[in-house]
Amino acid sequence: MRVYAIGTGSEGPASTPSASAPNEQEPPRLSIVVLPFANLGGDPEQEHFVDGVTDSLTTDLSRIGGSIVIGRNTAFTYKGRRVDLKQIGRELNIRYILEGSVQRAGARMRVNVQLIDAERGKHLWAARFDKPLADLFDMQDEIVARLAGALNTELIAAEARRAEQSPNPDSIDLIFQGWAWWNKGVTADNLAEARRLFERAAALDPANGMGLVGIASVNLAVATIFLPDDRTARIAAAEESLTKALSLAPENAIAHLLLGVVQMHTNRSLQGIRSCERALELDRNLAAAHAQIGDIKLLLGQPEETEAHIQEALRLSPRDRDVYLWCMFAGLAKFQLGREEEAVDWLRRSIEADRNYPSSHFILGAALAHLGGLPEALSEAQAGLAMNRTFTIARLRASVPSDNPARIAELERVIDGLRKAGAPES
Repeated sequence: MRVYAIGTGSEGPASTPSASAPNEQEPPRLSIVVLPFANLGGDPEQEHFVDGVTDSLTTDLSRIGGSIVIGRNTAFTYKGRRVDLKQIGRELNIRYILEGSVQRAGARMRVNVQLIDAERGKHLWAARFDKPLADLFDMQDEIVARLAGALNTELIAAEARRAEQSPNPDSIDLIFQGWAWWNKGVTADNLAEARRLFERAAALDPANGMGLVGIASVNLAVATIFLPDDRTARIAAAEESLTKALSLAPENAIAHLLLGVVQMHTNRSLQGIRSCERALELDRNLAAAHAQIGDIKLLLGQPEETEAHIQEALRLSPRDRDVYLWCMFAGLAKFQLGREEEAVDWLRRSIEADRNYPSSHFILGAALAHLGGLPEALSEAQAGLAMNRTFTIARLRASVPSDNPARIAELERVIDGLRKAGAPES
């Protein structure tokens, strides 16, 4: 899961420093300017679209808690000027610069972006988006959503690299490092290191709720992926951490999303949906909230509604770190609908995105078993067991927090496939 908030400060575009002279203070963390995108085609009718992308990105990046995003009025003073990027960094006292361009080529629109370390003038990340021409406002929203999500991850990684060089990291440094370990992949070792860093951050600064959010995210991941004996206690601990975090920062979108996951796994699915919807009210680009609603629909016995939510998540963030998880949700929905061939396609897509997620292997094995592909089904189940040696059918059945008769019947189809694939009973 990507993290969209780091600090506990208020959200919104930052006040803009004077650009009249270089600032000699150390640039703040997560400080960035979105320079006006270049209109490469020169088409005046396209100028409003290009400026709109710049404005919307400025607004959406400012939703990252603790960020300092230079306001559009200052950023637009650089429009059309050839200025050294290091000089811009010094003038605005910022760490990062985002620059980009928009070009219309026939029936397509191409957007190029680059994230730059303003202090060193070094390129940190670049991306290109090609979209067929459609409604310009819809295109603008989708491009901005994809960029904002990807930039969030890249900024976290950049700040974590800086923090690693600090001899005395503070709580925010530790939080950056914790999320960087999380983003490396949800394995037992990565989760353990992330938890260690989040706990240090929470101890150093109890007023920064993001340490608590990080701890909760680890507890939930371990509880729902590895199904340990203390699963119930971990979920309860996650809820306690999130409740405290939200008392410190009531508008933390990630905390609301994770609370929705807790509620889902404690048979409060309708509350879980409301928590995810609240997360989306606070951060419209939070693709994971759309996917989580799709997952909750499975517990409500409504798997036919899951795919639309997953497709919306993928539209907003097609290269998301969590794509493996979302595709697994869609695959499970197809399996529960008796459409095993479609399930296999989604589950293979999940495994291609991350081969280290055991649930995708287990469910793929079950689906293949129903289709008669026993050798491959056995292989997938064994791959899952290699990653989660404590998995049993009994643990899976006990972990499903739903009393919906349709959901229970659908679960039995999965369990039947797991038996055929050789998964242990208990």
